[in-house]
Amino acid sequence: MVRKLVQVAQKVGVSEATVSRVLNGKPGVSDSTRQAVLTALDVLGYERPTHLRGVRARLVGLVLPELQNPIFPALAEVAGGALVQLGFTPVLCTRSAGGLTEAEYVTMLLDQQVSGVIFCGGLSADESASLKERGMPVVLLNAAVDHSDFPQVSTDDVAAVHQAYAHLTSLGHSRIGLMVGPADHTPSRRKAAAFTALVQRTTRTGARAGKDTHPIGHALFSFEGGQAVATELLATGITALICGSDILALGAIRAARRQGLTVPHDFSVVGYDDSAFMNYTDPPLTTLRQPIEAMSRAAVTLLANQINGTNPTPKELLHEPELVVRQSTAPAPTSSRGGE
Repeated sequence: MVRKLVQVAQKVGVSEATVSRVLNGKPGVSDSTRQAVLTALDVLGYERPTHLRGVRARLVGLVLPELQNPIFPALAEVAGGALVQLGFTPVLCTRSAGGLTEAEYVTMLLDQQVSGVIFCGGLSADESASLKERGMPVVLLNAAVDHSDFPQVSTDDVAAVHQAYAHLTSLGHSRIGLMVGPADHTPSRRKAAAFTALVQRTTRTGARAGKDTHPIGHALFSFEGGQAVATELLATGITALICGSDILALGAIRAARRQGLTVPHDFSVVGYDDSAFMNYTDPPLTTLRQPIEAMSRAAVTLLANQINGTNPTPKELLHEPELVVRQSTAPAPTSSRGGE
């Protein structure tokens, strides 16, 4: 019993005495705190006291595109914890090959009468329209979608590209490429547009030089996809590459090594996310850190506001990324491949 009190209290962020009052049906506890304690019991796998078993926890769907990319479990962990503290029970839904589709998850969540849904990594137009028609509170987290009617919490892709580009040019690189996700992926489109505009402003000979010396590649978000597209970009003679995810960056490093190049002395690579263990790769990856804690908590707050109808919800919250400089970037080689 003591262990249960300690674990639930830590999960909710209240005292053990407060947890005890809830479990024993004592007064002096707010409704939100009481619900948060009951939700924590469910999440931790403890059985509710008999007199509380009829109190149904409020459910919120957390829909992730995958678990292989460490950024998505990290977002879900923080968002799930924040939901529990507000008295909601997170329901994790992960799309995978051979598993339930996005449409099937949406149908399931609606059948379960969830209070709201947080989508990480995107939402199709068809499902967006369906949820909007049902009046379901929805927030898109790290999943910017053009022309969406739902509030979004995103990292500022323009700021990310500017930080990476400024870092590489400060190291003397003038042939810099960009590798992002598929062309229909909104954050990738934003990065590509920002990169193109930046190159056109900073290159002396205008857009043509920018295109020739600053190529853009689109890849599947996978190690193999990054390796394949980076191989093509390396053939243009670039000395540095900005990548749309850490997974793509690791693929780019493999591609460089397959061509006999060393990273970072021959070729510099910048990732994006600062997902788990990027400080332990070989070499440790210079990357743009997404503010996972702030973004996840903001998404939960926006969802709770919709559910409670308390505050107006902004269209999109943009969070500033942080450039984390490690050992995958270095000064440009003195003799650039392919000439300048």
